[in-house]
Amino acid sequence: MAHTVYPQSYYAASANPVPPRPELNGEVETDVCIIGAGYTGLSTALFLLESGFKVSVLEAAKVGFGASGRNGGQIVNSYSRDIDVIERTVEPKQAQLLGQMAFEGGRIIRERIAKYNIQCDLKDGGVFAAVTDKQMGHLEAQKKLWERYGHTQLELMDAKRIREVVATDSYIGGMLDMSGGHIHPLNLALGEAAAVESLGGVIYEQSPAIRIERGANPVVHTPQGRIKAKFVVVAGNAYLGNLIPELAAKSMPCGTQVITTEPLSDELAKSLLPQDYCIEDCNYLLDYYRLSGDKRLIFGGGVVYGARDPADIEAIIRPNLLKTFPQLKDVKIDYAWTGNFLLTLSRLPQVGRLGDNIYYSQGCSGHGVTYTHLAGKVLAEALRGQAERFDAFAGLPHYPFPGGQLFRVPFTAMGAWYYSLRDKLGF
Repeated sequence: MAHTVYPQSYYAASANPVPPRPELNGEVETDVCIIGAGYTGLSTALFLLESGFKVSVLEAAKVGFGASGRNGGQIVNSYSRDIDVIERTVEPKQAQLLGQMAFEGGRIIRERIAKYNIQCDLKDGGVFAAVTDKQMGHLEAQKKLWERYGHTQLELMDAKRIREVVATDSYIGGMLDMSGGHIHPLNLALGEAAAVESLGGVIYEQSPAIRIERGANPVVHTPQGRIKAKFVVVAGNAYLGNLIPELAAKSMPCGTQVITTEPLSDELAKSLLPQDYCIEDCNYLLDYYRLSGDKRLIFGGGVVYGARDPADIEAIIRPNLLKTFPQLKDVKIDYAWTGNFLLTLSRLPQVGRLGDNIYYSQGCSGHGVTYTHLAGKVLAEALRGQAERFDAFAGLPHYPFPGGQLFRVPFTAMGAWYYSLRDKLGF
């Protein structure tokens, strides 16, 4: 079988060394079989192993091959739809639980990094940048909302203050979250995988799940083997394919693009982002950027609905980079890549259980770095019989995309065009 390798990204080129991992051959028995060695799967595996479970992880390609190893590397709190939307959607007790969990994922990441000595260039501080007065008003309301849930590491910034943290005239203000920050996302995944193995977990690479035999003791089949388990956790997200058709109907893979410059001089890097914070703007189709550990600018944005790989990623993203930082017009782009995330119609995570023993979490909708780490804890709690927090997520309503799989791409793209136009016109 042909081996799937990492895309030609900056993250893959600068990844920490890792040991070779086996393919699954033959039959294995375990307590929990996890499908997917991205953040959701690895976080779940770690929490389960720390609780005494026997865990095996199946990965179709390599650890962190999907969104976990390709994303913007930003630690951003809450969910793709914020707590105020959840408060309008569900009962107060459920909303309270989900609100309390909205800031937990970032804490879990930092705990993992410290506990397992993961080398992934962790930096503190993330900025939400406002382009319009309306967006600034939203940030003011967001600060009050988050503070109501006990999250207080926030600072509103006017035009002068934001200019002190990012060297562009693009923004009228913003909000700094010091519990936000950024990491090398693939190295975080690789460090978590090493932690899983240090606790006795086994990760099989190049071992895609092709069929789940449901029943009292489900069996997950791969091309060369199978795993019999007491529980299965499905953590494949945008790279799951049609393994579970009832989940595929309520989600859609989407691509986001990232480019990385050549290394910048210390002076230039410091002039762009003096405090080394990461930045994302408040547009519907947002731009996000930060400095890498070796002083490159990593700049991402754009959405391709249906997860096609664009022919020229640099042509899509570089104009936005130069609009933000025209001083980089002569800087070379060393890497450009695309990565898929999984979108739900509500843009809230899709969490639940199939039968008594198959659990799933997916659909982070572009807001997955922190949520996936929380999801691992919540899934592990549910397998231990503590399901209150799991049920809070599982109770979120989810709907199929209008038009089914045939028309979900054009319908969603039309909606995104509408919101993008609103951003440009400032209403």
